[in-house]
Amino acid sequence: MTDSSPGPCVIAIDAGTTGVRSRAVFTDERPTVAAYREFTQHYPRPGWVEHDAAEIWDAAAATLNEVIDEVGRDRVAAIGITNQRETAVAWNRATGTPYGNAIVWQDRRTAERCDELAPHLDLVRERTGLVLDPYFSGTKYEWLLRERDIPVDEDLALGTIDAWLIWNLTGGAVFATDVTNASRTMLCDIRTRTWDPELCELLHVPIEALPEIVPSSGRIGLTSEACGVPGDIAISGVAGDQQAALFGQACLEPGMAKNTYGTGSFVLLNVGEDCPDPTEGLLTTVAWTLADGTTHYALEGSIFVTGAAIQWLRDELDIIDDAAETGPLAESVTDTGGVCFVPALTGLGSPWWDAYARGTIVGITRGTGRAEIVRATVESMAYQTRDVVDAMVAASGTALQELRVDGGASVMNLLCRLQADQLGVDVLRPADQETTALGAALLAGLAEGVWPDTDAVAAQWRLDEAFVPAADRTAADAGHAQWLRAVERSRGWAR
Repeated sequence: MTDSSPGPCVIAIDAGTTGVRSRAVFTDERPTVAAYREFTQHYPRPGWVEHDAAEIWDAAAATLNEVIDEVGRDRVAAIGITNQRETAVAWNRATGTPYGNAIVWQDRRTAERCDELAPHLDLVRERTGLVLDPYFSGTKYEWLLRERDIPVDEDLALGTIDAWLIWNLTGGAVFATDVTNASRTMLCDIRTRTWDPELCELLHVPIEALPEIVPSSGRIGLTSEACGVPGDIAISGVAGDQQAALFGQACLEPGMAKNTYGTGSFVLLNVGEDCPDPTEGLLTTVAWTLADGTTHYALEGSIFVTGAAIQWLRDELDIIDDAAETGPLAESVTDTGGVCFVPALTGLGSPWWDAYARGTIVGITRGTGRAEIVRATVESMAYQTRDVVDAMVAASGTALQELRVDGGASVMNLLCRLQADQLGVDVLRPADQETTALGAALLAGLAEGVWPDTDAVAAQWRLDEAFVPAADRTAADAGHAQWLRAVERSRGWAR
């Protein structure tokens, strides 16, 4: 151990889309201790994205053990879990073996099935707050059961990554998912926060194969040494990654909003304890349920590809060698030279919801170089966020006062300045930008009394830098108008 002084910590397991990070969050603001493992991305067909669930569990166990070894078992008060939300896993509870690879939230293989379900859109919108899109877990479960010929018996488990991790951490003793993850399946009534029998029947998903729905903050179970990690540690906080980030950003009051720039980008607006009616172009989702039953809802705009576009520039086009080059290269030119990149690499999410849109680069000339394309990629993040925020403002009737930002790309000052200019409000970047893991830790620590109440949770937030919008919006509006022209050219391409 590097520090023998007393003081508890909470370890968050952050199971993202490209890797797993375990991170210790201390009560006395000491520097964090963390470990990270990437896992393999599988692309068996165009538009298909899969993960090996066993590899995800191995990464989670390895990183958790590494952090516990560093901080000491006696200091760990609880474990929190946050995860890529809609990714669907099927496994056998008797053997612990997954039925093939998990289907990732980015996967588009069920687009045609969603088209077939169009007559049921009103039912889906009213019960779940979602839209008919292959993004969500329900049609993924249906596909798994149909195409992999999985036996529907008492040992079948269907769950998102949080349920898979809880089941493994507890040695198979607990089969549960939190309410935020359940609200992303297209199978959960978000007002009653229970599985909906009518929707399960519609998608041919056996309701008895789904996990118990539990609060986001509250003790769920204890770790088991049988799974290869230290035993009897409370698992007390679980939330999907974007809801965890909303909590970690201390957006605890209605009207507060955040954007996380990760593989995709996700704008969430806290709308309080009353579940709003469905809103055009946006999702309604459960923000969290605390141990006392207090539930907050959020409007969400889901942008499928932002950071993933930078990975694409690096891994497929070789335009950059490292993601860290993005900011400096984008700032090496004053504009894109008319280039506009719509990164609809897996379709378009909010507010368009077009599963058939595809990536489009327009405005290329003989003078276009790497820097212009990279800057267009960064600008696309700000434009997509503006599209979502404009829809939120129109739906809620309330102007945004500020936007709190986090995620890997938020380290780019250029992006934060562009975002402030596009929205016309201050963009606030916190000192701790790993707010997804922080939120999971705070939810777990709140349940176990590590932090006594939500006021203490809010006090954990610290400002790093505020970005103020330019007074003149002419250039920002002109750029956004060009962006909308490019979006129209990308839509419906694969239909």
